[in-house]
Amino acid sequence: MTAPRFTTLGCRLNAYESEAMREMAEAAGLSDALVVNTCAVTSEAVRKSRQEIRRLRRDHPDAPIIVTGCAAQTEPETFANMPEVTRVIGNAEKMRPETWAALAPDLIGQTERIQVDDIMSVRETAGHLIDGFGRHRAYVQVQNGCDHRCTFCIIPYGRGNSRSVPAGVVVDQIKRLIDKGFNEVVLTGVDLTSWGADLPATPRLGDLVMRILRLVPDLPRLRISSIDSIEADENLMRAIATEPRLMPHLHLSLQAGDDLILKRMKRRHLRDDAIAFCEEARRLRPEMTFGADIIAGFPTETEAMFRNSLKLVHECDLTWLHVFPYSARKGTPAARMPEVDGSVIKNRAARLRDAGKVQVARHLAAQIGRSHKVLLEKPRLGRTEQFTEVQFNADQPEGQIVQAVIQGHDGRRLAA
Repeated sequence: MTAPRFTTLGCRLNAYESEAMREMAEAAGLSDALVVNTCAVTSEAVRKSRQEIRRLRRDHPDAPIIVTGCAAQTEPETFANMPEVTRVIGNAEKMRPETWAALAPDLIGQTERIQVDDIMSVRETAGHLIDGFGRHRAYVQVQNGCDHRCTFCIIPYGRGNSRSVPAGVVVDQIKRLIDKGFNEVVLTGVDLTSWGADLPATPRLGDLVMRILRLVPDLPRLRISSIDSIEADENLMRAIATEPRLMPHLHLSLQAGDDLILKRMKRRHLRDDAIAFCEEARRLRPEMTFGADIIAGFPTETEAMFRNSLKLVHECDLTWLHVFPYSARKGTPAARMPEVDGSVIKNRAARLRDAGKVQVARHLAAQIGRSHKVLLEKPRLGRTEQFTEVQFNADQPEGQIVQAVIQGHDGRRLAA
């Protein structure tokens, strides 16, 4: 008998939840099972999930396959109809110990193939289940779900409405992580800047950040994952300006650089808002670097509209781009809008990625000769405060933060 094996697709939050599921499944005594934690962010992500399930069946012809995650939540019948799949479990059910306890005795013999309830009725988070994950950098879930309804996005229907982990629970988790030797903590969530809206007194993300830094003085580095810049609050900006332990790297959910496309996406910011935020954050913290999500080829996007997104890369001085060729998701308003030709979408995505490569090269070149504090992920590989990879020419103490002078780069990583 072997412990269940997990395959995770998609975001960091999925990876966090896979670790929680692993603990619950092993505690329940579930064995010899394969668990696929799916992603639904694009139709391509769903296709890859199905492809991975078929691959696992070929490699493990007799093992039961459990499918969960956002794609399982949004289209459970799709996966239940696959002959390879033994059970489909929803996003709420997967985070409950009793789900895994019920599966353990006789997974094959149970007849109920779909266990997926209404995610919109879920009110609690599962942030208390595990103390983060990662070997040297710990990811801590502080929020789940989303109250917004961007026209391209299926994720609220996979994750439910926004709900927050109370600040006291988060602080206690981080204290335990520091006791275990972690030197960096990353706050994660689906819509991180909505943290606190459902808690008493409706605190904001900046309040949580300031509280963590105040109450966990031994935490060397705190990092924030993806944020919606229009929701950045006063305390978050104050933390950027005054707290050196808050890392100077923010990943922004921008999606587009054209105002009409942003309105059709039902985003809550305009291009000038994004530019103003980046300028202010960099004024407060000159070494700040930005990543961003940008969609290429959203329905109705003209060449002129696309060029506005392309220009935004330089106007916001973005460094780390996540480029998504638009992919229609059934059930979303954007799927009913006039589509852009697929070859045009592919070309625009490539142009955005090329712009991103230029920005990365500029960033890397600017670091030569500078001194950085680097968290070692492997004996010869680590990341700076700005999340830039650094390759060392000799072994360093893994998991520790070392001071390094940058000597060069290879186009992808710094050399030290």
